[in-house]
Amino acid sequence: MSPADAFFLVAVIAFTLTAAVSDLRTRRLPNGLTVPAFVSALVAHTAVNGLAGLGFSLLGFAAGFGVLLILWLIGGGGGGDVKLMGALGAWLGARLTLRVFFASALLIAALMCFAFAYAFCTRGFTFLRRRYLAATLSGTGKSARHEARRRQQRIRCRVMPYAVPVALSTWLVLVLAWKTASLPL
Repeated sequence: MSPADAFFLVAVIAFTLTAAVSDLRTRRLPNGLTVPAFVSALVAHTAVNGLAGLGFSLLGFAAGFGVLLILWLIGGGGGGDVKLMGALGAWLGARLTLRVFFASALLIAALMCFAFAYAFCTRGFTFLRRRYLAATLSGTGKSARHEARRRQQRIRCRVMPYAVPVALSTWLVLVLAWKTASLPL
């Protein structure tokens, strides 16, 4: 393993681990985490591969940010999740970022099935419906209080923070990329 590959692996693993812990503890992914990760990815790829590395990193950012932006616009995630995938995409490039996205989607689906089955078996359908399947608060008011309540309900209904399956999927994709000698740096 080259020093560039080792640096790449340590940086991506540290970033995803920190994001997962932050998201688990606070249900937030701060800009102080995602923006430096994005900038360091641009610098690292540009330093190693010049303008081609910069293009690689920007294309990866566009893939990660773009896919999650669409989900965010339809209410399927938070803004921190969008920035997480954008920064991760800058490190991994478009191909590996899309693999991480699909692997994390499969992992989330499996974990949701498990959580729903567990809730149903231990607490019954009424709890399951109220906890996970309830519609968001109704009403057309756009007051700050209403928006804060709606955000809290969306967070409560989530089975797990998005950064956790993203981190696990990233590590799996990195192992497979390393075994096939196709790490991005």
